Amino acid sequence: MEYTVQKLSQLAGVSTRTLRYYDEIGILKPARINSSGYRIYGSAEVDRLQQILFYKELGVNLDTIKKIVTSPDYDGTTALREHHERLLDKRKQLDMLIANVEKTIAAAEGRTIMSDKEKFEGFKQKLIEENEAKYGEEIRSKYGDDVVNRSNEILKNMTPEDFERANRLADEILTTLAEAFANGDPASDLAQKTAELHKQWLLHYWAEYTPEAHAGLAQMYVEDERFKAYYEKQPGMAEFLRDAIHIYTGAVK
Repeated sequence: MEYTVQKLSQLAGVSTRTLRYYDEIGILKPARINSSGYRIYGSAEVDRLQQILFYKELGVNLDTIKKIVTSPDYDGTTALREHHERLLDKRKQLDMLIANVEKTIAAAEGRTIMSDKEKFEGFKQKLIEENEAKYGEEIRSKYGDDVVNRSNEILKNMTPEDFERANRLADEILTTLAEAFANGDPASDLAQKTAELHKQWLLHYWAEYTPEAHAGLAQMYVEDERFKAYYEKQPGMAEFLRDAIHIYTGAVK
């Protein structure tokens, strides 16, 4: 069956503007343009749109989705199996949050006792699942399953105070990085303070710290667009952070 932009929009629940934008950026081209100038989509395009929406539901950004679905090695069936596994993980995480809310209600009504640690279990599990979905493959290939699994366990067992402290550090890193970047010198005191703050943040999640691993992670912030987007509040900021960390860890002599 074939669809115009309007009909595909209604079928998939996305706007016609979105479909036109997907065409413009090359992530979802129509099968053809008819004699009246209308975009026409066939079954292959419908399947691709479904895959795009699956990836979006899992929190993957458009640039990454485009790289995946336009890759010569892309396999739709394999992708569906991966979607299935990740959606099951997401459902598990939602079930945990629901159970957490129900227990919180019961505690508020005096029907049970809930520890401070229990109050944050669902949120920490959500963070783990999100990190695995976005970055798990890259991090595991670089550092190994054992390192990543230990890091996840550290997060699960983190006290509410440590969890809050880690989040404050993450915010402070971005603020200090912006100030140091305006200075322009990755060797400046402020830039080196940023690198030190970043190390302190890592210590909340890593079982052990090494300067080499820290420097390698900083390089990944530049090479991987998903990591880069977090720090790239201005063009060149991710590279600046990498350079500051490389100086801090001694990767640059």
